[in-house]
Amino acid sequence: MTDFVLQISDWYRLNSRDLPWRTTKNAYFIWLSEVILQQTRVDQGLSYYQKFVQNFPTIFDLANADEAEVLKNWQGLGYYSRARNLHQTAKQVVELYNGEFPANYNDLLKLKGIGPYTAAAIASFAFDLPHAVVDGNVYRILSRYFGIDEAIDSTNGKKTFQALADELIPEKHAALFNQSIMEFGSLACTPSNPDCENCILFETCASGKSGLANTRPLKSKKTKVRDRYFHYFHIEFEGKIALQKRMGKDVWHALYEFPMIETEISTLNEAAIQDWGIILPSPSFASKHVLSHQRIHAQFYHLEQKELNPAILASFNFVQTNQFDTYPIHRLMERYWEFHSEKKK
Repeated sequence: MTDFVLQISDWYRLNSRDLPWRTTKNAYFIWLSEVILQQTRVDQGLSYYQKFVQNFPTIFDLANADEAEVLKNWQGLGYYSRARNLHQTAKQVVELYNGEFPANYNDLLKLKGIGPYTAAAIASFAFDLPHAVVDGNVYRILSRYFGIDEAIDSTNGKKTFQALADELIPEKHAALFNQSIMEFGSLACTPSNPDCENCILFETCASGKSGLANTRPLKSKKTKVRDRYFHYFHIEFEGKIALQKRMGKDVWHALYEFPMIETEISTLNEAAIQDWGIILPSPSFASKHVLSHQRIHAQFYHLEQKELNPAILASFNFVQTNQFDTYPIHRLMERYWEFHSEKKK
């Protein structure tokens, strides 16, 4: 195990990427980077990190911001619950700890949106505490190198991998090892078709010589994906656009979109909008958006109205067209707006 730790750490010193959150001990910046990079590639997350640091240079700035402003800065990253939790955590740290993250793993876990992985990352990177991070990269490397065939999404599997990572982490160089193993997973021990024969761990890896790297790690559960059908109405009236804020426990909570009707099948019956007093046009744009647990099939209908039924005016918020870009919207809306803007040129 000692050889594994030394080889990974030596490799990191020679091959690590120069990333801004690796050159700071500021817990706020480290926390920002960890939340942004969850389920996000580094090349995509870097620009968002830089934007958040610029627009919210301190945790007080983030805590005092409006939720819509935070979501607007997050727009395009997906998994918007992360942004809402980010905002709430900032408020908690300001209220409970005067803007300073607690230098204690268990206290970090008590903060909203911070789980074992993020708490371990902050504890080790900001405070040099020996807590092992276990993310997808770590699961993959440990399962391949040590030949572990326990499912990483099972309760026992999670305990096994966490215990192994805890055993491996050196007490005096926790941050270095955590960074090293995650970087090795990102750049060398990749999810599919890793270059095992040229890997520094090839001689001692349980999966390299046996050709089993692509079979590990194991998962026991397969996410069930359902299809949903959304029909959006881009209603323009007197230089304004109808918008509504998504509420309830559903995707894209607190983001804005056009008035929408969801149907069980792909077609929309004109009777669905008869109370609106408008004639259903043909859709002007269609798009599919795939999330981790659902496929959303969207159609957009553009209506320029000289008159509007009072029921529509009462039901939706009409905003000035030139103010539309200030509202946080989800990816489907972004795609449509790009199409619509290009069409108008």
